[in-house]
Amino acid sequence: MVGPRILYLHGFCSSPASWKARLLGERLAVAGLGDRFVCPMLPPVPLAAIACAESLLADAGGPMTLVGSSLGGYYASWLAEKHDLRAALINPAVMAPELLGGLVGMHRNLHTGDAFEFTAAHVAQLRALEAPRVTPSRYLLLVETGDEVLDYRQAVARYAGSRQIILPGGDHSFLSFPDFVSQIIEFCGL
Repeated sequence: MVGPRILYLHGFCSSPASWKARLLGERLAVAGLGDRFVCPMLPPVPLAAIACAESLLADAGGPMTLVGSSLGGYYASWLAEKHDLRAALINPAVMAPELLGGLVGMHRNLHTGDAFEFTAAHVAQLRALEAPRVTPSRYLLLVETGDEVLDYRQAVARYAGSRQIILPGGDHSFLSFPDFVSQIIEFCGL
């Protein structure tokens, strides 16, 4: 049986090349735990992204904790509730269907440059992936009040009763991330 692992789920238009994913992976590698970190390139189609994550969960061979940023946090909540997992959420997109409903159209991945179309059908898929309720004990919530994309108060309310770290200022990228990598790794059981 493999020891505890982390499945990192990146956000919309992002990739495993995001600075948070790279930093977390590098920190684990330095600690000799690089093989415990998985960060797939999630497809822009929500149901395909979930299928990708569920395939990795099925092949994990041991306990897995989710770390989700932005849209990845939305996915992590759904997966955590469905599969009885814990999740660290970083500025999660609590209202993803509403937020991304306003972004239907063509987009380009920030790291790969690949173009993709985000459609009304994808918004409907997001609605189908909303966890009807959350179990507070599963979550570590990290938000910055200066998030220019999401209202941090929605996450604070949605994950009421969970362990929450609410920091003044910052932005959607969660500027304080380097200061909390160790706490995330500890939360994930590594």
